[in-house]
Amino acid sequence: MSEETKVNETAETASQEALENIVSLKKGDTVKGTIVKIDDNQAVVSIGYKYDGIIPVRELTAVSVDNAADVVEVGQEVECKVVSIDDEKERLVLSKRQVDSEQAWDDMQKHFEAQDVFEVTVADVVKGGVVADVGVRAFIPASMVERHFVEDFSDYKGRTLRVKVKEIDRENNKLILSQKDVLEAEFEANKIRVMEGLTEGQELEGTVQRLTQFGAFVDVGGVDGLVHVSELAWNHVEKPSDVVSEGQKVKVKVLKVDPANGKISLSIKATQPGPWEQASSNIKTGDILTGEVKRLVDFGAFVEVAPGVEGLVHISQIAHRHVATPYEVLKQGQTVQVKVLDFSPAEKRVSLSIKETEEAPAIAPKPEKKVKEELNNPNVSLTNQAMSVTLGERFGDMLNKFKN
Repeated sequence: MSEETKVNETAETASQEALENIVSLKKGDTVKGTIVKIDDNQAVVSIGYKYDGIIPVRELTAVSVDNAADVVEVGQEVECKVVSIDDEKERLVLSKRQVDSEQAWDDMQKHFEAQDVFEVTVADVVKGGVVADVGVRAFIPASMVERHFVEDFSDYKGRTLRVKVKEIDRENNKLILSQKDVLEAEFEANKIRVMEGLTEGQELEGTVQRLTQFGAFVDVGGVDGLVHVSELAWNHVEKPSDVVSEGQKVKVKVLKVDPANGKISLSIKATQPGPWEQASSNIKTGDILTGEVKRLVDFGAFVEVAPGVEGLVHISQIAHRHVATPYEVLKQGQTVQVKVLDFSPAEKRVSLSIKETEEAPAIAPKPEKKVKEELNNPNVSLTNQAMSVTLGERFGDMLNKFKN
């Protein structure tokens, strides 16, 4: 056999082997390949067939994407299903999404039954929530993303969330996930741990989380406790925002721990010197102070002379004149000058006087007795001589009558 004949036979054998190695395909087959090129709207895949296949961008993933490069990269190995094949036109269409979907439903069913926690990446933000690609399209409603209300999810794309399967319906292609359930479970577990470590009277630092009309919720180690509006400050607080703001660091005292109801009562004012303690170094007997009438009662008026320090002006100390009722002289909210008559911080008592800050009116002269007026009357004579003559005349007249 000639050398040329041997070469031809070898080439023919190699060609036959190559033809035998070419993959035989039909619609619905599952194949594996390597991505060799990426265009904007498709990925080109080498699967060992006589020509390469393409994966349209819509068949790359279960969620909508604009660019194939957002999902896959050159050199990546993928498993796909044959969607269509046309050897005459050398067009082979593949779907990565269909293969991923079948496996994903099986995985999600296992997660649902186990109620375990797994991570997903937010692929898109849509009306009413966010979407993740887990091999199938998974929807996380807005109400199930966080424990708190979120108004804008625009910065959630690309964020990793820890979720549980909330609802699964393979027939209707419906998969609902929830991160809120995960966070709630962790919060409750942490709450129990934190509450077990709290004791009444304990002082610690917290962060104001949110404000309401009735007070402020303060985070003390991952658990929120309530500082009632009455416990925000020693003076009267109209609304919590007048005293604290969200994100502010505050020192609080534990008033009560109620594990059964999961409630913690806190106080900010209890960590600060009381008004009477502060006033003890600023107020003393005899001081003249400016105060505000806070309350009127039948027996007097209560006047605030320092934040949280009210003293009584007894009705007898309101004015120099007689006062039948405090309401005829004073009104609530009125500013008055008062004098400190007695101050006892330990007993939280201060006696005040308004009239002592005012000059007493001049005393009008009293009228003289009638007898004195008659003494000064020129028409009346009460001398001894005059009285003697008058009595003699009267007795003389009486004697004459008897003689007759």
